[in-house]
Amino acid sequence: MRHEYLLSIDNGTQSVRALLFDLNGNLAAKSQIHLQAYFSEHPGWAEHDADGYWDAVCAACQQLWQSTDIPRSAVKGVAVTTQRGTVVNLDRDGKALRPAITWLDQRRVGKQRPLSWWWRTAFKVARVSDTIEYFRREAEINWIAEQQPQIWARTHKYLLLSGFLNYRLCGRHVDSTGSQVAYLPFDYKRHKWAGARDWKWEALKVRADMLPELVAPGTVIGSITAAAAEATGIPQGTPLVVAAADKACEVIGAGSLEPHIACLSYGTTATINTTSKKYVEVTPFIPPYPAAVPGAYSTEVQIFRGYWMVNWFKEQFGHLEQMAGARQGMAPEAMFDQLVNEVPPGSMGLMLQPYWSPGIRIPGPEAKGAMIGFGDVHTRAHMYRAILEGLAYALREGKERIEKRSGVTVTELRIAGGGSQSDAAMQLTADIFGLPAARAHVYETSGLGAAIAIAAGLGLHKDFDTATRAMTRPGRVFHPIAANQKIYDQLYRRVYLKMYQQLQPMYQQIADITGYPEQL
Repeated sequence: MRHEYLLSIDNGTQSVRALLFDLNGNLAAKSQIHLQAYFSEHPGWAEHDADGYWDAVCAACQQLWQSTDIPRSAVKGVAVTTQRGTVVNLDRDGKALRPAITWLDQRRVGKQRPLSWWWRTAFKVARVSDTIEYFRREAEINWIAEQQPQIWARTHKYLLLSGFLNYRLCGRHVDSTGSQVAYLPFDYKRHKWAGARDWKWEALKVRADMLPELVAPGTVIGSITAAAAEATGIPQGTPLVVAAADKACEVIGAGSLEPHIACLSYGTTATINTTSKKYVEVTPFIPPYPAAVPGAYSTEVQIFRGYWMVNWFKEQFGHLEQMAGARQGMAPEAMFDQLVNEVPPGSMGLMLQPYWSPGIRIPGPEAKGAMIGFGDVHTRAHMYRAILEGLAYALREGKERIEKRSGVTVTELRIAGGGSQSDAAMQLTADIFGLPAARAHVYETSGLGAAIAIAAGLGLHKDFDTATRAMTRPGRVFHPIAANQKIYDQLYRRVYLKMYQQLQPMYQQIADITGYPEQL
């Protein structure tokens, strides 16, 4: 294989990584700069210094060159993949006007001015009026325009984090269709900005000229400028290729290129995705996200802050495992796997429903998390296993919704994200789904997906299909254990699937009494 390398810049929630891959999908070098996830001036806000993201990218790249003997001249292209839904306001000089609002932000604007009567009538007939109102009140565009009108008046470009970093690298306001996952006037079916008569332009206080040019993943949008080269150490003139959002890149980086192969992401937000050439609304009236493959869709079901609960448990109750791991020189994941393995499948009846945050439709805006079945036999080990099982139950439900709406049966699983490093989580996933679960061959699957976009875009591999097949492969495969699968299948069908329906009225009462979650 030729000595050619691909530089992926992965700007996640917790850190920025600069990653060098070869054309076989092997990770040749890596650097990582940790981030403060966000700061919050008010309850529910989550903001980050926009230039701080760029500074971290520069630091990660400079650290990368110091950590490897690979010559910079061997880097044939660069691509960026980022967290979804984080937005940046730029003035005419390209300077950030305010901190970036991150995807974790929970602020919401007040009741909006009614849409035109014909749209109101159409949405009422379709029974999605609450969904549209949710969209408008959640949109950062509307909050900034309403609460910070002076900043909005000075906003020349309104960009996602991916578009902001692309601009800093090549000087152009261009972004990938595969990154447009946010409250934006985007046409998810046609992968372009919405048409002039689309309701989103009336619902969102943004003009078309404030948005970047959109191109398909794999498109070369420019080259590294002299200023960016000085800041990052990337050679000036290196081609910059657009990739897609981190979840979309993760899907192809895990090898989930066909609709019968599902990718489970055990990250801050837990998701199940399949890649499809067919437009499929897994939840009616909620469009599929754009995939990292041009013209394709990600039929995604997400559990917002899914693995946040795992990290919460470790922080609140996992000090013994963390200290023991440090003493024994073992990774914390191995110690927590021991905790899981102390408990039988099914956690002796302790069941968890992982709806930590309200949703639009499934779960609804009144949703909360729940754990039922407590008894005096249960310990924190049972609780930890129940958390992992609950997330897997929720994602299995997502799989079945995808299968029902798409007509395609999922036969294989690829697991990515931080949770994929736990053997115990991998095994119980295989048991709950009743399918082989393969860990991706590299941990940095989002970065690998971006590298695939570079390889396809520059013709280093023929196309996305060829690049994905050449650069991905299953790692360790976990097969279902028949006895465990039988227990889980009964708990899932006879208990888990009924939990939300049974608890929903009580969630509504809690919201009515306490005011949380806020009702539309």
